[in-house]
Amino acid sequence: MRLRQELLQLGLRVTEVRDRCYFNSIYFREPGGVLFEVATIQPGFTVDEDLASLGRALKLPPWEEPFRADIEAHLADVNYL
Repeated sequence: MRLRQELLQLGLRVTEVRDRCYFNSIYFREPGGVLFEVATIQPGFTVDEDLASLGRALKLPPWEEPFRADIEAHLADVNYL
């Protein structure tokens, strides 16, 4: 919230804080037009899976679930070591 206030004081347009399930984010564009996302660390990716299995399955926030089949169809193959 402090960074958001500082960005607003600099005259940048900053979104409200958005709940992304795994973290909270704000978004803004720098003067050259590049979009930035600033996110919190908490609550983290262990919200819906334990640390030992982290990254082994595709986890999606609720608003992306309707698109799961299309998202999965376009993922690159990942080779595990």
